[in-house]
Amino acid sequence: MNLRIRPHKLFLLLIILIATLFAFAEGTRTWEQAKFEDLSKGTATGIAIRSAGGLELAPAFKAIATTPSTYIWAIAAGPGGDLYAATGTPARVFRITQDGQSTAIFEPQELQVQALVVDKNGVIYAATNPDGKVYRLEPGLRPGSGASETRPHTAEAKAGAGFSSSVYFDPGTKYIWDLALDDSGNLYVATGDKGEIFRVTPKGEHSVFFKSDETHIRVLALDAKGNLIAGSDGSGLIYRISPKGEGFVLYSAPKKEITALALDASGNIFAAGAGEKRAAAGAGTGFVQALMSSPIPTIQPTGPTPGGGIVIGNPNAQPTPASIPFPGAGATTGSEIYRIAPDGSPTRIWNSREDLVYALDFDSRGRLLAGTGNRGHIYAITGDDQFTDLVKASANQVTAFAKAPAGGLYVSTSNLGKLFLLGSASESQGRYDSDVFDAHIFSRWGRLESRGTGNVDLFARSGNVDNPDRNWSVWQKVDPQKDSQSNVPPARFIQWRAVLHAGDPAPRLDSVLVNYLPKNVAPDFDDVTVQVGVRFQPAPKPSGNDISTAPGATPQPRFDAPPTPSRDRDAIGVKWSVHDDNDDQMVYTVYYRGDGDSRWLLLKDGLTDKSYSFDASLLPDGGYTVKVVASDAPSHSPDQALSAERESARFEVDTTPPRIENLTASVEGAQIRVAFRATDSFSPIKRAEYSVDASDWQFVEPVDQLSDSKTESYDFRVPVPAVASKTGTAGGTKTADTLEHVVVVRVYDRYDNMSSAKTVIRGR
Repeated sequence: MNLRIRPHKLFLLLIILIATLFAFAEGTRTWEQAKFEDLSKGTATGIAIRSAGGLELAPAFKAIATTPSTYIWAIAAGPGGDLYAATGTPARVFRITQDGQSTAIFEPQELQVQALVVDKNGVIYAATNPDGKVYRLEPGLRPGSGASETRPHTAEAKAGAGFSSSVYFDPGTKYIWDLALDDSGNLYVATGDKGEIFRVTPKGEHSVFFKSDETHIRVLALDAKGNLIAGSDGSGLIYRISPKGEGFVLYSAPKKEITALALDASGNIFAAGAGEKRAAAGAGTGFVQALMSSPIPTIQPTGPTPGGGIVIGNPNAQPTPASIPFPGAGATTGSEIYRIAPDGSPTRIWNSREDLVYALDFDSRGRLLAGTGNRGHIYAITGDDQFTDLVKASANQVTAFAKAPAGGLYVSTSNLGKLFLLGSASESQGRYDSDVFDAHIFSRWGRLESRGTGNVDLFARSGNVDNPDRNWSVWQKVDPQKDSQSNVPPARFIQWRAVLHAGDPAPRLDSVLVNYLPKNVAPDFDDVTVQVGVRFQPAPKPSGNDISTAPGATPQPRFDAPPTPSRDRDAIGVKWSVHDDNDDQMVYTVYYRGDGDSRWLLLKDGLTDKSYSFDASLLPDGGYTVKVVASDAPSHSPDQALSAERESARFEVDTTPPRIENLTASVEGAQIRVAFRATDSFSPIKRAEYSVDASDWQFVEPVDQLSDSKTESYDFRVPVPAVASKTGTAGGTKTADTLEHVVVVRVYDRYDNMSSAKTVIRGR
């Protein structure tokens, strides 16, 4: 059986289908947050955000101390469980005990304590900058024991709290950047300005272990085979240096400087790079400068902090001005992290345009952690270009990690100089507040839909100002499993909150979708204009699917390209500007009405473009007004649709040319006299021209010299064209008055409609 659909019925079905699609897309709208880019705009407290999207509980993160120093450059854990911090502005080494007590144990004269390591006997090696030295800090008896320190401190520095200090090694270089201790007690010292690495034996004997052609050796690490891994500033080189001091470049990174290193148990080397390479690498301008460009905070009085830490040192101490160059700052294009496999093959596994990596380490789960600035984030790198934003510290830069008891990590920060404990277990509870969503119009809020697992509570609130602290509604708990409304008051703005509770299974929230219905408002016209003699080209129709109407997509503002005009004296172009606060799809109808008429007549309906052109000849000569009606019916059910209308300014249509009457021409002596009358039924005569014997057109004025009436009379004389005498067949000569002359006149009305006429003057 063959089914045949007539063309007009097929067209009707298509119109109904299109209207149905628009109604589906424009009725109830949705706002969904699932992607990292969207979720990172919210406020997370005890919540981690996955790069693949979704929320989970973050590791426990607790403040344990706040120092009076602005910068903490390095931290190390001692064999007894104490934590040591190298700081700057002012330069100090602090000891933080497991019960949270903090004490300054070393105060050098240099501006920064840049690096430190602790050996298995609890001896601390601390390096200072600039023009610094390596100091040896030896623990003695605890304060209050009644005994004095084991050794007197040197003239260059002052030790205390049961520690003695002495200059262990003076490399004679401008900068010392990092220290590393091997199992035999050899100390490796990475320096700047000459790119040298020194080795100092347990007996204090020192020598240049490795000399590079780079300006700075930035970071050091030791692998399982006793090789020294070093990263440089200048060309971004990663070296593997054998115990004999033989160097091999493992990788030349795309970035100019290597800012951090970490090695895992499988032999992979992880390195962070920053800064753009230049033709000539000078002294490092690194991220000491970046750190120091942040405002120096005001130090609060000594005492407990809200996070449980203790502010230590002299609260009234003034920071010492410093401008120590340091590889890494000035890196405005962010950082990259590379993995060099045991076979030597490199891979870029992470990059960020916003974050600079200052430190790398591994957590108890074996995940690579990156401490970054200048937003104070800690990221867990879980795979190639996969990561989790674990923690946002209450400081600008996360600068160092150190192992802590029970699988945790100590974390140091700068701007402010703080110390934290990152636990191996998750928080018992975390809270996430979404970004504020602006519906741009008063809306009714429906159900909240969510995907995830575990114990997760959802809340929502709304308001009519963009700041939730300014008298919004109270938080309303929402049950996504029920089909009931969210009970959030209608308003323009909304925000949702998720509270994740630890349990089995672990809580996870993958996405939240808010249903809402904007209150429909009528379209609003800005202008309607009519241009006679202009034709507007139809706007091109979009091809393919409109992603803005896809389910779950955030509605995007519509953009209509302005119509393209072209000159066409036989056309009339109408264009209009209209907007709709709901951003609805609209349909337009155009009407016209003549002067003196009381009824609007339909010109065209079903328009989707914001312009329409038609032939001027469709309308008799006269004055008219156009009215455009805009309706949002394609986006709403019939009982909800609204419309608006706007009239144009009055315009005139004149397509009929004037008439030329009573044209006469005669020769009167040496002149030709021409007379005629021009008449137009609608508009005044604009101008008249004449031509004699195919000469150029010449302008002529009416008798009264004013072209301002529908009828004008013309009477004028022109010289008889000069002609050369010609000899006829009989040998005679013809004069000018014996020749024939052709006179042509043409007239224009105000709308450039033209008519012409001619007459012939017969010769004698």
